[in-house]
Amino acid sequence: MCGIASRLLSSPPDLIFLLFLALQPSLLIKSLVFMVLFFFFACWGSYHSLSGLAMLQSSWLVLLGLQSLLGSILSNMLLVLGCAFFCGGLVIVKREQVFNKATAGVNSGLLLMSVMGVLFPALLHSTRTELHFGKSELALSRFSSCVMLFAYAAYLYFQLKSQKKLYGMVSNNEEDSETATSEEDEAPEISMCEAIVWLSIMTAWISVLSEYLVDAIEGASSALNIPVAFISVILLPLVGNAAEHAGAVMFAMKDKLDLSLGVAIGSSTQIAMFGIPFSVIIAWIMGRPMDLNFQLFETATLFLTVIVVAFMLQEGTSNYFKGLMLILCYLIVAASFFVHVDLDSVADKPSKKGE
Repeated sequence: MCGIASRLLSSPPDLIFLLFLALQPSLLIKSLVFMVLFFFFACWGSYHSLSGLAMLQSSWLVLLGLQSLLGSILSNMLLVLGCAFFCGGLVIVKREQVFNKATAGVNSGLLLMSVMGVLFPALLHSTRTELHFGKSELALSRFSSCVMLFAYAAYLYFQLKSQKKLYGMVSNNEEDSETATSEEDEAPEISMCEAIVWLSIMTAWISVLSEYLVDAIEGASSALNIPVAFISVILLPLVGNAAEHAGAVMFAMKDKLDLSLGVAIGSSTQIAMFGIPFSVIIAWIMGRPMDLNFQLFETATLFLTVIVVAFMLQEGTSNYFKGLMLILCYLIVAASFFVHVDLDSVADKPSKKGE
């Protein structure tokens, strides 16, 4: 409400943007909802996938929606997972923490597949090698989105029905296994129906705020001299992922790294394989020309992030040093977007009256 009130009172754009960042008590609800849905309904999908659909009202909103989804992936894979590894390693210092290497490998493969889906449209756009200029890139994006959605549906069946035993938690000994079992049997604080209702309410609330947020981002970018890409890829997901961040760190400190990976890597997989392609399909239905072209700089960042995280996960163990490396990698990514200006986004930005 404070963001809308500031808009109505014609407050400065940078103040409106800061108020939107301060509008985070809802994250407490989101955190609780996320925890319940994580345990009850793994196939529900990511919260950011739903909120990204609220940004399909114009080409400028589509651009911000894509960048915010990309930022959520980068934040979850580098910052959230890195903090989980780091804090878990500091709490449990006598040994390395372990997690299910097989499930981590499956998620890494899906993330690499999502990179393929966004890489080729970016290459077509950058090299100007489309068979039908202006159409082939969009057609390829829609086809790739359908393939990615099919792959994600197959992954859900594989995870929930076909290979349920593969997704069991890895424990260091029998005592840890018994402790984990007893803690998993704890009753949830809210039911699944209540969680879905709250999630729907929060998604509708975000759809209302999205229009005001776009104006605030544009004004804050000019007033604070910060690139729009940095705001949408780094700042917004950094605040929005606070719930996942807290949950992943909490699980890691309790030596439940499989749950931390489910929060960080699982959420990234949902966004990459479901949220983004689903947004493309919905935009297609709405008549919006939304594609998978994240631009070459953003696509390269995503590719390198997936490769780095895949190498970190291949041994099935973690320690605080691995977490520190992931956090430092995120700082490099953040610094890169701070000095990066997307020329296409500048060209597509709605011009103000009198300019």
